[in-house]
Amino acid sequence: MPTEQVREARQKLVLNHFHDEVKQNWDDVLSTFPNPRYELIPTLTVHDGDSMVRRYYRDTRIAFPDQHHEIIALRHSDDAVIVEFWLMGTHLGPLGQIPATGNSFRVRMTAYFIFDATETLVCERVYFDTLSILKQLVGGLDMKQPKNWLLAAQCLKGLLAMSSDKPVPSLTETTPPTFNA
Repeated sequence: MPTEQVREARQKLVLNHFHDEVKQNWDDVLSTFPNPRYELIPTLTVHDGDSMVRRYYRDTRIAFPDQHHEIIALRHSDDAVIVEFWLMGTHLGPLGQIPATGNSFRVRMTAYFIFDATETLVCERVYFDTLSILKQLVGGLDMKQPKNWLLAAQCLKGLLAMSSDKPVPSLTETTPPTFNA
């Protein structure tokens, strides 16, 4: 396990990262790692490099301008800080090809902030349940209202279009670790 001093430094960096994301201080967030990289495991997508990560920030804040979080727990491992949190927001803009529903979501997530041997943050790897989000965004539509029928159909069409994207090979073609007996 890392020393207490390393743990404190990592934790400070991660908490600043979280804080600056909510404030949408993108330059400050990006300064926490030299090569920004987000791996979104449920969608099998990677945002690698400054411009891709900035596009990811822009797109998610267009969809959820009030996106914020509540930290549940923070844990340390040999090479990572693991943060369990609630992510919340209101769907006021398009999410990829899914049109805005006006509904809010609250989903439990886990993010692994991975550090290399020089204590440099190299990746934020995020795990969450996409069905929980979609259930709240689309399932929250009142289908007794005919005006929502077209919106629900557009959401389904957008979801199907987005699900045809090919996964990033680095997330699906992994090498199993070798364990000492």
